Amino acid sequence: MATITTERATISRWDDVQHSLSGGGDGRSCQCIWPVVSNKEWEATNVEQRREMLHDEIQAGSPPGLVAYVDGEAAGWIRIGPRTVQTRILRTRAIIAATEEPLDDDRVWSVTCFVVRREHRGKGLNAELLRAAVEYAQESGARLIEAYPVDTSEGMHRSNDLFHGTLSTFRAQGFRQVGTLTRGRVLVVRELD
Repeated sequence: MATITTERATISRWDDVQHSLSGGGDGRSCQCIWPVVSNKEWEATNVEQRREMLHDEIQAGSPPGLVAYVDGEAAGWIRIGPRTVQTRILRTRAIIAATEEPLDDDRVWSVTCFVVRREHRGKGLNAELLRAAVEYAQESGARLIEAYPVDTSEGMHRSNDLFHGTLSTFRAQGFRQVGTLTRGRVLVVRELD
């Protein structure tokens, strides 16, 4: 059985972040910058610029995510941090309408993205990344985590559409559904001690 561990995405782990993001899906091209920029900024950047933006974000301060390792190999990524930093959330009408939390509260954290390399899918990495993300948020003083997963209980879903995570993964980690965003997407929260 594989050993799964997680680490905060610090600049010393930059190569591992890139390895995690480059193993399938949109991680390589997105560089997990989509949650922190406007549509205009997104459309004005290319992959290399997004990579530089993520590098600068990681280098500047608190890790914006975690890296999962399978037997020591970087295999997955989760973005988690204050919702106020992930500014796309603050401009998304469906989230604004569904959330019960003040938009300017930096103790509300959000999970916005999962990436798992193809060869490591189906091993429970999302669950382990989310468990570690909850721990990281709690240790960092967050009072609540909000997320926007896909409800896979109905319909077909391509793996590339599951980067928000699945409702079942969040429920297994103690999150509760508080709203519906769009067809197939929900808002979940978990209060922290």
